[in-house]
Amino acid sequence: MFDHDVLTDLLHPLHLTSVFHSRWVVRGPWNVQGDDDECAVLHYVLRNRCFVTIDGKPPIVLHEGDLAVFPYGTAHTLGDGSTEPTQPLESVLTHRRLGSSATIRLGTEGETTELMCASVHYDPAGEPPLYRSLPAVIVLDRHMLAQEPLLTRTLECLVPETERAGPGSQLIALRAFEMVFVLALRVALQNRTTDNPALHALIHPGISKALSAIYTDFEQPWSLHTLARRAGMSRSTFAKTFRDLVGEGPAQHLTRRRMREAVRLLTDTSTPLSAIPQLVGYQSTVGFHLAFRKTIGDTPGSYRQRKHRQPRHGTRTEAMAATS
Repeated sequence: MFDHDVLTDLLHPLHLTSVFHSRWVVRGPWNVQGDDDECAVLHYVLRNRCFVTIDGKPPIVLHEGDLAVFPYGTAHTLGDGSTEPTQPLESVLTHRRLGSSATIRLGTEGETTELMCASVHYDPAGEPPLYRSLPAVIVLDRHMLAQEPLLTRTLECLVPETERAGPGSQLIALRAFEMVFVLALRVALQNRTTDNPALHALIHPGISKALSAIYTDFEQPWSLHTLARRAGMSRSTFAKTFRDLVGEGPAQHLTRRRMREAVRLLTDTSTPLSAIPQLVGYQSTVGFHLAFRKTIGDTPGSYRQRKHRQPRHGTRTEAMAATS
């Protein structure tokens, strides 16, 4: 469909690291509220149906065989559609250790609903600039899944596989849920499941080429002119279309991609400070320092010293500044 793979370019920096998965066997009435999470969340309905509510919006009905994907773990309520008071997820899942699993049983009345759920964790510092512009939830109904044999078979095989315990179980579960996550996003792109500007940007014949260049060749001296030429569009049309679909101009998007890489180099490597500007596309050290301070709110040297004194999980706030 495409002569380049912008979805791979978008997802490659995420570095999915671990998964917690659970099997839910519930009867009404039930409603469970989850908070914003630092992961991708998947809900696959195995039996009956359930309702998903986000931020007070009308509920989304998930029927048997439907899959819902929350790319960045947006807070939502999962339930049977009743007016039963919600329980916080923490009271239902008191211990969620990464790499483990659980079975949840709730309620004693009415029909039984069964779900397979997963939280697929990634390094938040790896979120590309466009990632949080994706839809908060992507729903693929059973009819759409029926046209995707690889995704369907992976989901079907996951059910018995997640109930096994043996050598390699954690890695197998992570890779299987990772495949479901990527395949679901691909289906959403190919079928345009929602009128979301970011999804349209990823499939736009010109803008997607520019995004691939920004994500994979950010160290190159891109300008509005060269990015427009890569997109095969006039500068004015390219600039307007890019802003309409991506939500910001090409220069700002490129800067945030470069800052994300700078944060990674400062946090995870011992690359000399003097080498980082050129590695992320700046010929001028002064220009790099100004851009870094404006985006992150600190100098590169001070940022590195502070991060190396903190636990790795303490980097989320500053890392997100480069991608939000």
